Amino acid sequence: MSESKMPVIRPLTLADQEQWQGLWREYLGFYQSEVGEDVFAQTFKKLSQASYEAMFGFVAEVGGKLVGIVNCINHDHGWKLEQVVYLQDLYVSASARKLGVGQALIEAVYDYADQHNKANVYWMTRTSNETARSLYDRIGMQTDFIKYQR
Repeated sequence: MSESKMPVIRPLTLADQEQWQGLWREYLGFYQSEVGEDVFAQTFKKLSQASYEAMFGFVAEVGGKLVGIVNCINHDHGWKLEQVVYLQDLYVSASARKLGVGQALIEAVYDYADQHNKANVYWMTRTSNETARSLYDRIGMQTDFIKYQR
């Protein structure tokens, strides 16, 4: 990626709402999911509000355009004194894939966790998401847990 095409990774801001929403819709579409407009509004508000410590988001920007997002949740953990970070959503636009944007976003979350004394960062993906898993296998450690839900 040329110097001018290198993504700027930064916290999500109120000015990002329209572009963030477009990327989050693409992400949800990938997982064949939908959420209501009220969820979009509330989630964005929480992620972009620095004073709301339970959630935060980062974006990857190239030339004024968002090309990636990461949405995270801070929460307590029963086995650790420190909170942990759940990296809930990571999405990179098709035009920016294979350029290091996903890794840069995850590393920004790692830096956040280190700076804010979080015990660890964790996330999930579908077993069939081979493209993402090739990155995750390099920068994370796969666990042997299986997710269940009601």
